Amino acid sequence: MKNKFFIDTNILVYTLDKFNRSKQKKARLLLKKLISQNSCVISTQVLEEFYVAATKKMNASPAVVKEIITSFEKIEIVHITPEIIKDAIDINILHKISFWDALIIAAADTAKCAAVITDDLNSKQTIKGIKIINPFAVRPIEIPNLS
Repeated sequence: MKNKFFIDTNILVYTLDKFNRSKQKKARLLLKKLISQNSCVISTQVLEEFYVAATKKMNASPAVVKEIITSFEKIEIVHITPEIIKDAIDINILHKISFWDALIIAAADTAKCAAVITDDLNSKQTIKGIKIINPFAVRPIEIPNLS
């Protein structure tokens, strides 16, 4: 069975980061690799957060960001439901992480992802059997063996 990787919002935002070219390059290579392998997953939460961060923090054109979001329709998107929200609340309580990070984990769990790719949580931590991977702590575009 192929591993699926949930991409957190911050990784998408780094693809537009002109101030940190190193992270921009790594984020772009990683995203390209995961999309080409059909192993990339995001959620409606990620799409919403990406739009706001890209237009407000990165000063990207709303029309350009809309085009980018349209291109994401080719990958698996988890639609946030009341069940996922309730699961996130449990994760929030049990693991003492923010509700928004817990919602990312809950969405990744729903999609049966092996890992969440983010630099917001503790790398190498495991929550609900899902590994947390900081892509900037490993070699460029390296996806660790998750077996």
